[in-house]
Amino acid sequence: MLNIERKYPFNEYDFQKIREHNGVYIDKTQYIYKMASSIGGFYFLSRPRRFGKSLLVSTLEKYFEGRKDLFEGLAIEKLEKDWESYPVLRFDLSRPKGLDISRLEQALHYLFEDYADQYEFADRNNSLGSRLDTLIKAAYKKTGKQVVVLVDEYDAPMLEYLHKEDEIDTARNILRDFYSALKPNSHLLRFVFLTGITKFSQLSIFSAFNNIKNISMDVEYAGICGITKEEMLEQMKVDIELLGEKKGLTFDETVQALIDNYDGYHFTFPSPDVFNPFGLINAFNDKALKNFWFETASPAFVIELLRKYNAKPTDITDIEISEGGFNVPFECAKDYIPVLYQSGYLTIKDYDEESELYILGIPNKEVRVSLMQNLFENFVPQGQSNIKTDVLVAKTRAALKKGDIETVLENTKSIIQLIPYTNVTNYEGHYQQILYLIYTIAGALVDVEKHTHKGRIDLTINTKKAIYIMELKMDQGAQSAIDQIEENKYADQFKNDERPVYKIGVNFSTQEKNITDWIIKE
Repeated sequence: MLNIERKYPFNEYDFQKIREHNGVYIDKTQYIYKMASSIGGFYFLSRPRRFGKSLLVSTLEKYFEGRKDLFEGLAIEKLEKDWESYPVLRFDLSRPKGLDISRLEQALHYLFEDYADQYEFADRNNSLGSRLDTLIKAAYKKTGKQVVVLVDEYDAPMLEYLHKEDEIDTARNILRDFYSALKPNSHLLRFVFLTGITKFSQLSIFSAFNNIKNISMDVEYAGICGITKEEMLEQMKVDIELLGEKKGLTFDETVQALIDNYDGYHFTFPSPDVFNPFGLINAFNDKALKNFWFETASPAFVIELLRKYNAKPTDITDIEISEGGFNVPFECAKDYIPVLYQSGYLTIKDYDEESELYILGIPNKEVRVSLMQNLFENFVPQGQSNIKTDVLVAKTRAALKKGDIETVLENTKSIIQLIPYTNVTNYEGHYQQILYLIYTIAGALVDVEKHTHKGRIDLTINTKKAIYIMELKMDQGAQSAIDQIEENKYADQFKNDERPVYKIGVNFSTQEKNITDWIIKE
């Protein structure tokens, strides 16, 4: 048994505290040196919530304060020779939460109080922009050095009021005033760094402050947030061993389980594999494989958006799109895809150089299962039916693992029985969506309308032990579904796969609003 104590910063984003308490820290300081030593020094980075942005900002803060002692043993120790200290103004705009719009401006004013005594300025009765302008000049005057401005979650107040059309303009005007002090003080600024989820073009930061560099899709900064696979294997080997020992898995099995659950993010192409740091650190801390990130990054606005655009669950995968289609500001988005990408529910899976199209998909099991679980709640009423459904899905998951497809279909029938009559429509595609949700939540990889040389397979269910080809029919009998699978030779494309392939024909009845019969053939 490994007897090693590891201090995981699973809910700590203060670089100084992590270093002083010998916490686990994945070294990102090579990126900091690269930014700080470049000409210009004005940057914007977009990443999803809980992806390490705040820790990056905290690390930048201590670097520009010249705290060489905190960087001992890190990459930057060998790169930086001068360790000059600058006045640092750091603002966390995620702090004002859940406020009525009338209190937003006042809450942002409080952010200045941290510096009132340090730089001997008051200016309490003036606008946000005026106060930031005064503060920058006061810091420069007192120290004789250019000022560093760090803004974490710069767009948080905008996202807070995103779906409140009568309040979003007010929030935009308040923030536009706040950021208005940056451009006229460019000559007094050594470095500016803003983080957020999206680029709100109408805040005028990116148009007025035209020398800011957006590094969100730069290949050289692809691993600046999150934890790459290489970093995990090199810097967290002992953590993998501790988790594997707890779960009864080999080293390689543990790595694969972590990849399945928390890996899969790419913010440009080409890109290293990037793990969600919040999920990974919590998995190591709890010695468990749970849906940590999704449970804390509230999906409420995402679900609301998908409802608004009548998005089908099967639409949220393998999306072909140009860069301009998903890397656009929220307020310019014409559908749900940019919001899902920038919020971390979709990521870049591939890129075709000839057509210049990206392929977007759900990054990993944690996001896929959790997102589909939330979408499935649209079909099932609140109350006792939810409890019964959860139990049946859990039993379906167990049956899939064992390869007991008869029990899987019996449970599927029972789940559909719980769906209210008013939610059932008499067409095959509706049931296809429900089955896709059930089997995805149960942990399988499910393809819908998978193309073959002679047609499209309704559902292809992939587990570690088997492949299930499922064809659905309405009032035609399960045999007609089996006939279609065999006539079109759907199983041929899996002949090189070592797993057994099962053909499943399923018939639905418009009268009974459920499955009436099925046939399973190997």
